[in-house]
Amino acid sequence: MTEIKKPGRITDYNKTLPILELYTCIQSEGSRQGRPTVAVRTTGCSHRCWFGAGGWCDSWYTSIHPGKGTYNFNDIIKIYDENPTITEMMLTGGSPTMQPDLCNELTHFANERGIFITIETEGSHFIETDYPFGLISLSPKFSNSVPKIDVTTPMGKLVDQKMIDQHNKLRLNHDAISKTLVYHSDYHYKPVYDGTEETMIEIEEFRVKHNIPKNKTWLMPAGDNREELIKQYPISLEKAFEMGYCWTGRDHIISYDTKRAV
Repeated sequence: MTEIKKPGRITDYNKTLPILELYTCIQSEGSRQGRPTVAVRTTGCSHRCWFGAGGWCDSWYTSIHPGKGTYNFNDIIKIYDENPTITEMMLTGGSPTMQPDLCNELTHFANERGIFITIETEGSHFIETDYPFGLISLSPKFSNSVPKIDVTTPMGKLVDQKMIDQHNKLRLNHDAISKTLVYHSDYHYKPVYDGTEETMIEIEEFRVKHNIPKNKTWLMPAGDNREELIKQYPISLEKAFEMGYCWTGRDHIISYDTKRAV
């Protein structure tokens, strides 16, 4: 069973936090797509996702080669003060649930300001924040995400068994996922689809195991660049229709290709 630890609070708003990116954008994935949003991207992740032809995790600089955080909590306050019409937050990573105190403090801030938080998570950790998140955007990682020995990472390191073991350690933490879906206000299930039948079987088995309705399932194409995504769009669209799922694109990648902070 997953141990449940109550997260603390952040008291020093000038302290540098494990936040690598902080920017305004349009939400481009899932059930709240199209909304003006502030993105808070944490660094650090329990996963090392590689999707073969689909490439590495599109935020590999927070996971496979995690950078150091550069922002503090006052920076978050400032960006909302400068953009008073934005009432959404996308808390993403990396794996933001690895930063429980930051997550908890953000729920207090959001509650005071009337901000709706979507947290993107692979489900590795359950956090009992003081205020539930508005939306869990759940993207569990299946066997198509496991890196292979001697594949080269984005910064030239060769994959070894240690990296594979790290990736698989909390890859499908079903206990944490079940608690997360029950505790927080709402969720959607956003699996990455690479066009293979093997992956679709895993996606559907997971959906059934966690009793997730098809109308909360948003199939998303694999791809870390525009060229690969364009190939995957019709494949994933047709499969979503066949399965009775919703479908989500990745419009920030289609629009800006590999550019960061968009």
